[in-house]
Amino acid sequence: MFTLNWLDITTTALGLAYILLEYKASLWMWAVGAVMQILGIVLYYQKGLYADCGMEFYYLAMTAYGFWRWKHTVSSEVATTISEETPITHIPVRLALCWSGIALVLWAGIWYFLSHFTDSTVPVADAFTTSLSLVGIWALAHKYLEQWLIWIAVDVVTCWLYFSKDIPFKASLYALYVVIAIAGYRRWRRDCLEDLRTT
Repeated sequence: MFTLNWLDITTTALGLAYILLEYKASLWMWAVGAVMQILGIVLYYQKGLYADCGMEFYYLAMTAYGFWRWKHTVSSEVATTISEETPITHIPVRLALCWSGIALVLWAGIWYFLSHFTDSTVPVADAFTTSLSLVGIWALAHKYLEQWLIWIAVDVVTCWLYFSKDIPFKASLYALYVVIAIAGYRRWRRDCLEDLRTT
């Protein structure tokens, strides 16, 4: 019990640092995220949140990709190192439609898997947050403004899910995430508009 509470508290602290760094669009976000994800694998497995547990492995891969993408970009003419100056942009409509479809298919598939092959008591919600998070972390890696809207939806459902699973510290963190995500969206939108004015 102590181990699980320790993991809950530690991942909560790391999660808070992570989203504040995300709010600032800081490259350090990815390093903090990697540690949080490794500890999250243990916590979620112990709590029977199997989709969330599996999701952490995907997050680790996307963390490496996101760090690389934020640090480097390839233009049509030459590769340039841009560190934290990667511009914030809008997700193209065609990609938004494509990833929305992917998220729906994933939701149905994960829901079915959790319902038939695990002892999950919350397959619908667990599958929803997992499938939408797949899209959210991809959008974050590409520094799309709309990633904040995805995370708001994920955070609201996750907050309820974790309270119901007796993970109170993480649940409280996700409630705070909702507030920070709204502020983050507003800040990134302002920065996005400023980038458009200067181009």
